[in-house]
Amino acid sequence: MTPPPDAPAPDVPDADMLRLDHQVCFSLQAASRAFGGVYREALKDLGLTYPQYLAMMVLWERGPLPVKAIGERLHLDSGTLSPLLKRLESAGLVRRERGPEDERSVTVHLTDAGSGLRERALPVPRAILRATGMSVQEVITLQETLRRLTAALDHAG
Repeated sequence: MTPPPDAPAPDVPDADMLRLDHQVCFSLQAASRAFGGVYREALKDLGLTYPQYLAMMVLWERGPLPVKAIGERLHLDSGTLSPLLKRLESAGLVRRERGPEDERSVTVHLTDAGSGLRERALPVPRAILRATGMSVQEVITLQETLRRLTAALDHAG
């Protein structure tokens, strides 16, 4: 049986619940910050930031997409995504086209340079895996756990 969500954590006295090292959110934030540093180094030769890299991965994987679909895939709102896409367009990696029937709809396409960048990005995932010091199976298990956590938190809010 699963304890209710507001139940105290087992084996942790109430007096210790506010300790920083007992906060899952802090562990996730610290890991995210550390990943940011590793990605910054891995992506510098590509001239991409981490969020730009994520957008490029979506386009490499799926081809031309409406801005809305990219935002949904990355869990980003248009206020965050639009400036990111403008910078990728300025760098010559993507082009944005307004829909002929609906001017509000914008589809993002890779340019030849954007498509070509995929080849140069291929070593990045292995570099990140090496930096984690974890096995492939450990990373897969962590990803599954984080997906479940995200889904639970999305439904809790």
